[in-house]
Amino acid sequence: MNTVDLTANTNAPLRGASAFIPAGRFVLRPVRKSDSGLFAMYAGDRRVAEATRSIPHPLPPGAAEAFVTRAMATDADEDIWVMDGSASGLAEVLGVISLKRMDETKRDRGQSEIGFWVGPAFWNAGFASDAVRALVDANPQGNRTIFAEVFQDNPGSARVLTNAGFVYLGDAETFSVARNARVPTWTYIRKLD
Repeated sequence: MNTVDLTANTNAPLRGASAFIPAGRFVLRPVRKSDSGLFAMYAGDRRVAEATRSIPHPLPPGAAEAFVTRAMATDADEDIWVMDGSASGLAEVLGVISLKRMDETKRDRGQSEIGFWVGPAFWNAGFASDAVRALVDANPQGNRTIFAEVFQDNPGSARVLTNAGFVYLGDAETFSVARNARVPTWTYIRKLD
C-alpha cells in the first residue's frame, strides 16, 4: 500500500491539482497512473456512472487510463484530485473530486464547477462532505464562485453541497451518458468573495 505524506506539501502554495489538500481523515492529492485500476473498478459500477454526466456504463476498455491521462495533463481546464485515505489506514482511493474552470476563453470570471464521486463501499461515511468542504476552503483555483449540479434523484449529493454552504439556484436538466437520457438536476452556487 502506498502512503501519502500529509506534511510533505503543507507549506507549498495551492495551485490546481498539484496541491495536496488536507481533508481530515484523508488528503486530496494529484492523480497517479497507479490509480487507474481502482478508478475502473469504482467508475465501472453502474451506481457511480449513473450519478454522473460523463461516465459511460459499461465502462469501455481503456477509459480509466484515458481519464488518468487527462487528469495528469498540465494544460487541462479541469483540476482533479483523488480522495486518498491511505495515511489514516483507509483506502488509497475513496473517490474523486474536481474543479472545472468556466468561461476562461472569454474572460476569467473566477468561476468553476465542482464535481465528485465516491466509491460505493465508502458511501454514507462523510467522505464527499469532507472533500467538498476542504476543496472549497483551500480554493486552489482562486475562484470567486463555484457552481455544482446534482441529479434530482440523488438527494445525498444535494445534502453534501448544502452542508458545505452551497445555495440552491434552480432546476435544470443535463444528459447522462450512462443513462443515455436527459436527467432533471438541481443547480447550486457558492460565492467565495
